[in-house]
Amino acid sequence: MTVKEIQAPIRQELEEFEFKFKGHMDSQNFLLNKITHYIVKRKGKQMRPMFVFLTAKAFGTITESAYTAASLIELLHTATLVHDDVVDDSFERRGFLSVNAVWKNKVAVLVGDFLLSKGLLISTEQNEFELLKIMSTAVKEMSEGELLQIEKARRLDITEDVYYEVIRQKTASLIASCCAAGAHASTKDVDIKDKMWAFGEAIGMAFQIKDDIFDYGSGAKIGKPTGIDIRERKMTLPLIYALNKADKKTKKRMINIIKNHNENRKKVQEVVDFVISSGGIQYADKKMHEYKDQAIQMAEIIPESESKKALLGLLEYTIQREK
Repeated sequence: MTVKEIQAPIRQELEEFEFKFKGHMDSQNFLLNKITHYIVKRKGKQMRPMFVFLTAKAFGTITESAYTAASLIELLHTATLVHDDVVDDSFERRGFLSVNAVWKNKVAVLVGDFLLSKGLLISTEQNEFELLKIMSTAVKEMSEGELLQIEKARRLDITEDVYYEVIRQKTASLIASCCAAGAHASTKDVDIKDKMWAFGEAIGMAFQIKDDIFDYGSGAKIGKPTGIDIRERKMTLPLIYALNKADKKTKKRMINIIKNHNENRKKVQEVVDFVISSGGIQYADKKMHEYKDQAIQMAEIIPESESKKALLGLLEYTIQREK
């Protein structure tokens, strides 16, 4: 399914959400308004609101609670992205200059704080304490996942099990919170909410593994990588698998390149070639499809509808996308 086809059951809700979300970003501060307008103009495909609204509609009707959930998630997620760019010294986001690149780190941190506070205010003003709990759990997990990855990047001793824990916390928890919040907005059934958290978590795991494969190129471009993960000393699944299969001498050489020569393009390409020839991409692809299959199995609790069909289409899209 295309993004437009996936959005079809909730097109009206997404348009209404955009209007509401812009209102939530408003401030009496001129500089703040300028920056939030810059952020909104450069938003992505609205995947997180799509997960919220499709899940909510699959279990009932779209209520004000669903709009609050989508706004809360977008505000808190946007805040974490703004803060991440400061932490990572990143000056680009989705092909545009990041907030810290244009307005410097101090302003970026304060903007992130503003977005976090807006999310907290919206949830408390609407008495949506369960939504706040869902999202706060995700933000806590995301922070812990980032710190775990930083710790392991220093020592380069990450195992496959630790890798899964990193991506579960860092990426999967956010998509899990979208599905759980969407379910909560339509039904107060705690069992359904918990099962939709697990459903979203499985999608998030597949999503992140797909992202890790992208560092080695995509489609016909496999082998022409960005190499960003290697330069940042991130131990992703294709690399972990390849290192586990390698002999001691090769493993020592590859770790030395990642640790001490990660800015050398030629040496980074050597690591890429090593991962590809060791079957790292195929192994990661296999694991990604295992998580996809888990999510499909978990989706059996969702009643049949156009929303469910679109939700499964969105799952398929996350692993078939080319960027």
